[in-house]
Amino acid sequence: MKKAVIVSGGVQHLVAEGDEITVNLIDTDKKTVSFEALMIVDGKSSQVGTPTVKGSEVKASVVEADKQGDKVVAIRYKSKKRVHKVRGHRQRLTTLKITSIK
Repeated sequence: MKKAVIVSGGVQHLVAEGDEITVNLIDTDKKTVSFEALMIVDGKSSQVGTPTVKGSEVKASVVEADKQGDKVVAIRYKSKKRVHKVRGHRQRLTTLKITSIK
């Protein structure tokens, strides 16, 4: 089974063909997205790029273009001082399905 390491939004992801991954929002209208691989691992050998493997391409199709992640809540609280502050945030995400690794 072929696996590859790709970078999307400053985060590295280890992917294989058929995997569904969730990455930070990719602002594109296209149905397919391609990435360059940092590393490719085959059953017998592996190739490490400097910084990317030349001639490599990982193609992915967009399953869900813009969705929101779970809510992250940050609370600041000081006891006996009547000080409390609640802030929340929901990250915008894109779901991708890896179609091919070359």
